[in-house]
Amino acid sequence: MAEEKLTPRSEDFSEWYNQLVLKADLADYAPVRGCMVVKPYGWALWENCMAALDKRFKETGHVNAAFPMLIPMSFFEKEKEHVEGFSPELAVVTHGGGEKLEEPLVVRPTSETIIGYMYSKWIKSWRDLPVLINQWGSVMRWELRTKLFLRTAEFYWQEGHTAHATKEEAVEEMYRMLDTYYDFAVNEAAVPVFKGTKSDTERFAGAQITTSIEGMMQDKKALQSATSHYFGTNFAKAFEIQFVNQNNTLQLCETTSWGLSTRMIGAIIMTHGDDQGLVLPPRLAPIQAVIVPIFKTDAEKSKVMEVADRIFKELKAAGIRIKMDDRDNVSSGFKFNDWEMRGVPVRIEVGPKDVEKGTVALARRDKPGREGKSFVPQVGLDYAVSGLLVDIQASLLKRATEFRDANIHEPKDYEDLKNIVKDSWAFSYWCESRECEAKVKEDTKATTRNIPFDQPDKEGTCIVCGKPSKRKVYFAKAY
Repeated sequence: MAEEKLTPRSEDFSEWYNQLVLKADLADYAPVRGCMVVKPYGWALWENCMAALDKRFKETGHVNAAFPMLIPMSFFEKEKEHVEGFSPELAVVTHGGGEKLEEPLVVRPTSETIIGYMYSKWIKSWRDLPVLINQWGSVMRWELRTKLFLRTAEFYWQEGHTAHATKEEAVEEMYRMLDTYYDFAVNEAAVPVFKGTKSDTERFAGAQITTSIEGMMQDKKALQSATSHYFGTNFAKAFEIQFVNQNNTLQLCETTSWGLSTRMIGAIIMTHGDDQGLVLPPRLAPIQAVIVPIFKTDAEKSKVMEVADRIFKELKAAGIRIKMDDRDNVSSGFKFNDWEMRGVPVRIEVGPKDVEKGTVALARRDKPGREGKSFVPQVGLDYAVSGLLVDIQASLLKRATEFRDANIHEPKDYEDLKNIVKDSWAFSYWCESRECEAKVKEDTKATTRNIPFDQPDKEGTCIVCGKPSKRKVYFAKAY
């Protein structure tokens, strides 16, 4: 059984990505145009993302609920800016049970409107606040150009929706959840991201402030990996989400929403993958270590399998997500390539010589070849593998951070910016006018990614028009 190689990233990054998602068994194309099927291995990766996020949400006082997938069309028309932002992407149901519906129903592209309606029924007094609800589910945005995990008509995500008594509380919530996403991206996915505010042009439809985390992929394009929004009273006005405050006065709620989707899987693939396949961060990898027993004869097999089985039980008892590859219809070399393609962080090889010496060979996925191979005693292997997983996690983050930082440049002038964004990110002062932002996009196809919270102390001049500027922004081509 010959193993097909991936198109190298340097040759065609997009094709490398497309092939890898299929070959690593993460997802496949659905019979419905623009949609995807997430396969068990891809779903296991998403489940680990969900578990890590859900734990964080609950620690910050949020609870989960479920809202309908079908939303009355009239709900979207209540918040003008929101419907304008989403109208090209809506999938609309006009018939049900063989009859034309009195009112068309929208397959949810996001749930602000249905949740706003429900909050208006549930919230009456300041004692009912804050409401901190999250929903796990899928949404539909009419996208016909499929890029698995990155751009599909239906995708999976979580969306948090909260209501508060004051602006201060709502803004604090927006930043808290952005910090939660940052913590998840950096510490679980090993994807280094920048936190910042989106420009007015890039702001979510209906929001007053949109914040995001932005990561750099290996092709130097930016990927918006999660967003957190402050709506002010926009949705509260549209849906009459109001409460009687402590002074016995009727007042509108301040609301937020925030979301992270299966696009994060795309971020993990494109941040860490190599020409051999996936490279998964150990904290999220569905399988953290795989045991490959190596033998030629039945006599060797019985000795090797006895040790391999014992190691399997020890590592499983130590809480390591472990897999035994005892397939007898493929070679050891095929197995090595197969698990490399799937990005399993550690491979444990056990052969007849290892049995004699009381050792095993450990191969780390982030360092292919001899560099990543070591021989360790079988005694205390659970500690050795656990330590190696921690080391791999840190090494992936360090490597990705160094790559990102080496590919961000501060342009001297506008011509320099145009050259930089061909194949890197530019970090420069910008006057925050729509005109200058549009000019950069028109001239280079690069957009503002976000205005990071960490800003220099001094003011500067806009890279486009030369007017005084208070803040710097990242310009880059994006997914």
